[in-house]
Amino acid sequence: MHILLTNDDGIKAPGIQTLARHCRAAGFEVTIAAPASERSAASHSITLRKPVRVAVRGENEFSIDGTPVDCMIIAIQKLLSKPVDLVISGINAGQNMGEDIHYSGTVAAAKEAAFLGYKAIAISITSYSEQHYDSAAAWMVNLLNCGITDLAASNQVLNINVPNLPLDQIKGIRLATTGHRKYYNFIKLLGQDETGFSYVVGGDLPVWDNQKGTDAEAIAEGYVSLTPLGFDMTKGDSFPPLMEWMSDNCDNLK
Repeated sequence: MHILLTNDDGIKAPGIQTLARHCRAAGFEVTIAAPASERSAASHSITLRKPVRVAVRGENEFSIDGTPVDCMIIAIQKLLSKPVDLVISGINAGQNMGEDIHYSGTVAAAKEAAFLGYKAIAISITSYSEQHYDSAAAWMVNLLNCGITDLAASNQVLNINVPNLPLDQIKGIRLATTGHRKYYNFIKLLGQDETGFSYVVGGDLPVWDNQKGTDAEAIAEGYVSLTPLGFDMTKGDSFPPLMEWMSDNCDNLK
């Protein structure tokens, strides 16, 4: 199996390099196309109106001076010398659960791959420091060996979060829904005067609502969470009231 790896932490990040090492050791062919530097929280942005530089770092390894989505577009349209069977984005340094999936460059890269017709997985480890990357990589390889690629459907991403634990302390895997979280003190002021102020995003750690069946609950209890993400943005249950409103009020709007 040929796997295309990407991330939003940058090509030198230990998460993607550890995953590449484990995948190659398991006998998988690996190509890496990842940002030249960290692009966390880039979401689904692409680079417009300026050139994007691609550098060859080694055999089947490319550093791209752009966003994670840029990496997918460039890799699939230009860099790949042979078809890939699966795209994996990660291992991300920090969770991608709950509302964080909308900000995540990790998830966005996998989503772009799905849009382009490829099977896609996003994998993250739920800590910002002292990560057990080997545990997460071992879990990813085990899931691949168990045939998870066959379950990856078109226009969806399998979103995996791994608790930051030694391998022997992870209890198993759970199918989970996307949970919810809140950030308090979300911005940190750097300076302020009469003309305005400057700040950085990043305050306290998120507070998770560990509702039953969610990714947050699974992680809190020591399990890997697996969540299939879909991208149909149409809210179908809003059609009836909107249709009734249109019928009652919009006859003269032509």
